[in-house]
Amino acid sequence: MQSSAQNRIPESAAGGLLHIDLDALASNWRSLRDHAGGAEAAAVVKANAYGTGIEKAVPALLKAGCRTFFVAHASEAVRARAVAPDATIYVLNGLLPGSCAFFADHDVRPVLGSLSEIEEWAAFCRAQGRRFKAAIHVDTGMNRLGLTVSEGLMLKESATLEDFEPALLMSHFVSAEEKDDPLNVQQIEAFKAVRNTLPGIPASLANSSGIFLKEKPHFDLVRPGYALYGGNPTPDDANPMRPVVELEGRIVQLRWIEPGETVGYNGRWTAQNRRRVATISVGYADGYPRAASARGPSGETPLSGMAIVAGRLCPFAGNVSMDLIAIDVTEVPEGEIARGDTVTLIGGALNVDEVGRRAGTIGYEILTNLDSRYLRTYREAKS
Repeated sequence: MQSSAQNRIPESAAGGLLHIDLDALASNWRSLRDHAGGAEAAAVVKANAYGTGIEKAVPALLKAGCRTFFVAHASEAVRARAVAPDATIYVLNGLLPGSCAFFADHDVRPVLGSLSEIEEWAAFCRAQGRRFKAAIHVDTGMNRLGLTVSEGLMLKESATLEDFEPALLMSHFVSAEEKDDPLNVQQIEAFKAVRNTLPGIPASLANSSGIFLKEKPHFDLVRPGYALYGGNPTPDDANPMRPVVELEGRIVQLRWIEPGETVGYNGRWTAQNRRRVATISVGYADGYPRAASARGPSGETPLSGMAIVAGRLCPFAGNVSMDLIAIDVTEVPEGEIARGDTVTLIGGALNVDEVGRRAGTIGYEILTNLDSRYLRTYREAKS
């Protein structure tokens, strides 16, 4: 969450500005809902709503019509419940030993991913004399969390399901963004097999990319996350989502450097000719990846970070440091930029997927690393 101190500073004093479009977030949810073929559309709001802020994102999604939310941790469930008192909230990372009372007290639902979790939840419900709700997670190929398919098929014979209310049966795609991966069909068929043994329990398999698969594995509920925040759920095609996040860094200094001079820690970037460098007040302590550093001779560095400066794409110069990034702005006419101006780090041609690619990672990591040092501005949802 953003600190109160950061809220009090004027925009002119902010080294980094994070602009979040809640109207685009709501629009993306509606678009995904419409693609879901009549299934309920939930929203995954873990990792502080992918960096956009749970306390802002959840009310905007509620206003758009979303009624079910997924988080990863109990702490996130508490934050979501505070702004969505009547919503359904699931905790994806399961039931830690001894935590049953927390879920009951906060009216949130654990996603049970092992027989021991199911047994503990059932025992708690018996002791309380109430059939509290929970989801059951069956692993169809990810090999992280969840019952095995064989364990899932045997659940129909388990008396423990009489002690609590299984409100959702779910699994998770391994490679839904790769639309022709044969594992997608294998997972769909395995999930259907388990679902057929447990009739009457609502089912959920599709994440953001899963919504767009030709097999339409929407079942009763879809769980979009990344696409809500502007990430491309169909990487082989144009992005159908609206951008939600724009990140700007403020220029704190401009300087000319001479041929042979280096920029940044360890002198990894060398000017081949006279270059102009802008230094901005953003760094890896703000969540911008150090892996986007530019190393080598100017003009010959491998894939690295870039910024949009006065409408032009400009490459980084040297290492991304803790609080600063240097940018080679030689191609920008001197009169078009000045100290105090902002440059775009995420936005326009530099969407979250492209920023991730240039840092050797994925847009998910870019979004979820967005730090609280940025001054945040929000465009409210229209409806």
